[in-house]
Amino acid sequence: MNDVDPQHLRLLEAILFSSAEAMTEQKLAERLPEGADLPVLLLELRNRYSDHGVHLVRAGKTWGFRTASDLAALLRVDRRIERKLSRAAVETLSIIAYHQPVTRAEVEEIRGVQLSKGTLDVLLDQGWIRPKGRRQTPGRPVTWATTEAFLDHFGLESLSDLPGIDELKAAGLLDARPAIQIYGARSGAEERAAAAADSEGLGDGDTEEIVEELADEDGR
Repeated sequence: MNDVDPQHLRLLEAILFSSAEAMTEQKLAERLPEGADLPVLLLELRNRYSDHGVHLVRAGKTWGFRTASDLAALLRVDRRIERKLSRAAVETLSIIAYHQPVTRAEVEEIRGVQLSKGTLDVLLDQGWIRPKGRRQTPGRPVTWATTEAFLDHFGLESLSDLPGIDELKAAGLLDARPAIQIYGARSGAEERAAAAADSEGLGDGDTEEIVEELADEDGR
């Protein structure tokens, strides 16, 4: 262990373990003594836990301990989830993830239908989207983007980890589907469609299977 203060490392470990939520780098730095090299400490701690049952995981600018991905299936407990996401909410979240920052009107244009009043509210309550600012156009509409909590929930380090159309084709998940339209410079939200429909057969909106549902519902 080079140039790493053992006491700083132990303190960082304790801070992360004691937090119920992933913590931003700013908050971690505020909790550490002055002069602590946070990037070096995080890298060292991440390496130390690389072969453990829990891993130190980065999601955007937040860090937290999470169960090792290869153990997730062994720890999964089937249970009934009362709250469901509607098809509209799943499609909306997919569009925001791939096209952010995006306005409500732009989401409606891509989906081809108007959003109901509560669709954005549901995603906002989940903590998966946030206002990003206002578009400098007439009316100055609010734009929406995904959050660090979105990345954390779906096990993504950054938005660049979202699957692209080429990845899905290479995995053989789009062969049975019609051609997918791409909106704008980014891949269209529909390109995630086949993943769950073909391999999981999931229904609408179960939040425990939202990753697959994003793919399934978004491509319809």
